[in-house]
Amino acid sequence: MEVLSFSQRHSRGWCRSPESSLCHGSSRMNAYKSAEVKEIDDWLPITSSRNAKWWHSTFHNVTAMVGAGVLSLPYAMAALEWGPGVVVLILSWIITLYTLWQMVQMHEMVPRKRFDRYHELGQHAFGEKLGLYIVVPQQLIVEVGVNIVYMVTGGKSLKKFHETVCGSCTRIKTTYFIMIFASVHFVLSHLPNFNSISGVSLAAAVMSLTYSTIAWTASLHKGIQPGVEYGYPASSRAGTVFDFFTALGDIAFAYAGHNVVLEIQATIPSTPGKPSKKPMWRGVLVAYFIFALCYFPVALIGYSMFGNKVEDSILLSLEKPAWLIAAVNMFVVIHVIGSYQIYAMPVFDMIETVLVKKLRFKPSFILRFISRNIYVAFTMFIAITFPFFGGLLGFFGGFAFPPTTYFLPCVMWFAIYKPKKFSLSWFTNWICIILGLLLMILSPIGGLRNIILQSKDYHFYS
Repeated sequence: MEVLSFSQRHSRGWCRSPESSLCHGSSRMNAYKSAEVKEIDDWLPITSSRNAKWWHSTFHNVTAMVGAGVLSLPYAMAALEWGPGVVVLILSWIITLYTLWQMVQMHEMVPRKRFDRYHELGQHAFGEKLGLYIVVPQQLIVEVGVNIVYMVTGGKSLKKFHETVCGSCTRIKTTYFIMIFASVHFVLSHLPNFNSISGVSLAAAVMSLTYSTIAWTASLHKGIQPGVEYGYPASSRAGTVFDFFTALGDIAFAYAGHNVVLEIQATIPSTPGKPSKKPMWRGVLVAYFIFALCYFPVALIGYSMFGNKVEDSILLSLEKPAWLIAAVNMFVVIHVIGSYQIYAMPVFDMIETVLVKKLRFKPSFILRFISRNIYVAFTMFIAITFPFFGGLLGFFGGFAFPPTTYFLPCVMWFAIYKPKKFSLSWFTNWICIILGLLLMILSPIGGLRNIILQSKDYHFYS
């Protein structure tokens, strides 16, 4: 006698009668599962709120992408020189806008389904397991790495602010300033989702535009410096090559917002008549216009004024007036507070998804309170231990920033849409993939050299 499972009996027609107790049991079970899934989705940070507008997309993307790294773009230009520097800046802007458009389009490519997270899109393109293995490690390297870098950046900017406004005060270790910066996140990290941090993100976006504008206008006011030179700053050929690779990594770091773009789009409501891709794309276009206002003037004017003598942060080249330098450093602090939260939210979502769906913890405030505090403490500890983490990120991030931003969307586009060979889409995607692979190979080389140079004179917890 054949023994059939409940699901087999149901599929073979044992539940055709609406009065059947088996049918009622199946319906109740499915309804219970649907209610349980909905309850979890309503609790998780990415899917809990879907009432964002197109302008939320704008300032979330600006906050995610325009980091304090914009102040190092003149230094990157010095390492690249005029021709290659301008080409890399423009190409990066165009390529990343194109790949971001692809991600916005792919968010709802399947009817009545939304890919709310980067790894969900990867799973659809490459398969359940392979998609996770490809996307999640790279996304985590970027998001956790950026959070650690922003811990260091926030602490150092606070220290610079303190030393500028109070030159005669006792010097305080960078470690303590990083801890002060982290204390803000032990509070803000308990905001539940993207929409709840909209105010913080808006303030951060305004600050990024403000300090970028101050940087290039103050440079313009200072004028071209006497004896300015535009040749490569390194004295040796090897140094020039390594600096070139490092500069490529710096520019790749400047376009890291793709790692949170699907999660941002997930907060926008969507219906068949009004899909989320329309308001999302409008917000992205405005954001990219703001990127151009931030990136290009700072990079080109800063390099024009100071040449190859420009410091690795344009603020160090400006030096005076002191009040302006202090103000800009505080603007940087406010901005990286918002950026930290934008990049942390998808990580919180991953952690909470594992705790609730895999380990079967009950969704609760206590669970969220403990898990998020542990994460903030972890990023603070790494930042304190390795304040030259920017070099580490230049090395490890070289393997993750270019793929997730420059060519992984193109690979997924190939896997899903299969564009016709030698069509415009086929050529465009292959160009992005090749350039992204070159960037992935070359940029870690400069980052590794930076780690070696900076670690020579380093003392723990200095």
